[in-house]
Amino acid sequence: MSTLSMDASLLAKMFLAGARELSTNKEKINELNVFPVPDGDTGTNMTLTIMSAAKEVLALGEDFDMARLCKAISMGSLRGARGNSGVILSQLLRGFTKEIQENEEIDLPILAVAFNRAVETAYKAVMKPKEGTILTVARGAAEKASELSDKAADIESWADGVIEHAEYVLTQTPELLPVLKQAGVVDSGGEGLVCVLRGARKALLGEAEEFTATDLGGGAGAQASGINRDAVANAEVKYGYCTEFIIMLNHVFNQKVEADFKRYLESIGDSIVCVADEDIVKVHVHTNHPGLAFERGLTLGALTSMKVDNMREEHQERLFKMDGDKYVERPESEMKQDGPAGTANGPIRREAPAAQERDSEPVAAYEEPAPAAKAAASDKPHKEYGFIAVSVGKGFEEIFTNLGVDEIISGGQTMNPSTDDILAAISKVNADTVFMLPNNKNIILAANQAASMTEDKNVIVIPTKTIPQGISALISFMPGSDASENEESMKAAIEEVKTGEVTYSVRDTELDGFIIRANDIMGIGDRGIIAVGEEILGTAFETVYRMVDVNSSLVTIYYGEDVTESEASVLKVKIEEEFPELEIELHEGGEPVYYYIISVE
Repeated sequence: MSTLSMDASLLAKMFLAGARELSTNKEKINELNVFPVPDGDTGTNMTLTIMSAAKEVLALGEDFDMARLCKAISMGSLRGARGNSGVILSQLLRGFTKEIQENEEIDLPILAVAFNRAVETAYKAVMKPKEGTILTVARGAAEKASELSDKAADIESWADGVIEHAEYVLTQTPELLPVLKQAGVVDSGGEGLVCVLRGARKALLGEAEEFTATDLGGGAGAQASGINRDAVANAEVKYGYCTEFIIMLNHVFNQKVEADFKRYLESIGDSIVCVADEDIVKVHVHTNHPGLAFERGLTLGALTSMKVDNMREEHQERLFKMDGDKYVERPESEMKQDGPAGTANGPIRREAPAAQERDSEPVAAYEEPAPAAKAAASDKPHKEYGFIAVSVGKGFEEIFTNLGVDEIISGGQTMNPSTDDILAAISKVNADTVFMLPNNKNIILAANQAASMTEDKNVIVIPTKTIPQGISALISFMPGSDASENEESMKAAIEEVKTGEVTYSVRDTELDGFIIRANDIMGIGDRGIIAVGEEILGTAFETVYRMVDVNSSLVTIYYGEDVTESEASVLKVKIEEEFPELEIELHEGGEPVYYYIISVE
């Protein structure tokens, strides 16, 4: 068999076969995704992206030309793109189809140019391209495509050479990205692209089965990768939300507008991909404030296909499988003691609190509170000052209520409330001035945004980064003072609080001078890791020991939902014996993520 050119019908079969090959291997690709905080699952994201295009191709039926096929692939993949890898794949397809759409037959020279146009388009779409990724594999394939375009006898031999070289480049990705080398894997996005090329080759050789609507479900025949699950990267997550949306343009999107828009996205996040196609723009950004990205997008047109993933939460979910409404440990056949250790009864089973379900879609612009919310606020007696705090855990909620907090927003480390959540709480407080306590560094900017959007009340955000800081700020409030004086005294109070948090490690890493293994117990201070051990009690004590100094007078222990009062009392006694001059208090916190939250003042 010798093919010298291909028409729209053959290209469609090759594209659909590539989609099936990617889908078949999506779990294998997912397992390669071992970065500290996964950006979704690469295999799943790429599969959903290409299947969106495959659906459009199937909808063409049997009577279509190259232009219609190219539009279906380009628009289908752009609208369905998910995650960084999915968006890049869509841009590779977009560039490829842009080059060939006016040809009824495509030969080797056209294919070579199209491969290079695909790479050029994809690189332009990514704000800060990284080598050792899908882009590197795509560029390698394009370079070989050009080299072989005037040497190969036919498209079959050309395809063999291109795929062989792409596979070689894929094996070299760990040499370009140390994070891959440490984990002992190749780039997951690059693996996905190679799968698409392999599938297309099967159709070219007549070895692929007919693609039908049942293939759109994806996932059949998933293969295991056999990688080392324990190997993970030394990297920190700066931005917690993977945010994606499509803008249906009603403004001109020229180069200047695009550049301004990208600069704004870069000011609030990273991993930015922004691509325009006809009358729509596909946006992908990692940010701590999705609502800001949505708001800026709204200045250009209507939004659709909005999606926000909490990447920190997804990393936790990689360690546990859902069983009903509880997180349960994976069987030993699937992992090596994932989850916490160090208790007398073995590893702790952690339930997922209802407050941490993934439903916190950010608000793009403030909407007037519902009548019921306004009524709830007006039914309460009007007062000069009101208080809102972000918290999670029965004990902490009781503490904040007893200290006079009007509204408690459930959230924290694994669930940052949206601007809309904060605005809703503000609308319920019937006060002239509302003090807002975020109690988490990742919530402060959302609180500031909500404050700036509130016109009928004076909202003052006290930048509390921890729950103990929030408690200290409330205790320092002086009813007889004015708002500005209280703001000053509350901010001063939080500077006097040291906070330690005791939890377990979900990965192997080296940080702040400590070698940390998965399941180790860590004590986290205000500026980083301060204690590491194999059991909870000892590590919690070490954390306190490193926080206390000559100016300390009070240690307050808040124990989490996975610690009993009797266990916490043992820690209290141990601290009292070591520091008899200090006052030691013990309270139930009920926090679901940390065994202990400890303050030293």
